[in-house]
Amino acid sequence: MKSIFEKIINREIPAEILWEDEVCIVIKDIEPQAPFHCLVIPKRKIERIALAVESDGKTIGHLLIIARQMATDHNLDSGFRIVINNGAEGGESVPHLHVHVLGGRQMKWPPG
Repeated sequence: MKSIFEKIINREIPAEILWEDEVCIVIKDIEPQAPFHCLVIPKRKIERIALAVESDGKTIGHLLIIARQMATDHNLDSGFRIVINNGAEGGESVPHLHVHVLGGRQMKWPPG
């Protein structure tokens, strides 16, 4: 069964796309937790960060570079947060690795 992200990548369901290249797609989060909240999603499915292997390193590095670019493009100069959830207790809701980029407000610590 395809994840919601695979359906978005395949254009089977709509999403607000902010960026796309051969490695990843960036969409606005439909339940934003900050004034700016996007998801950087690899097109090749990696189920979760705990299951990533060494050969996934280039893809994961690219996701982080694009996350930084999204922060720059959306004027998050005073700060932003990058989050990768892993597993049920880590807040993972979709079994397809993705990077949250949040900004536009003061972030709290600990995050919750």
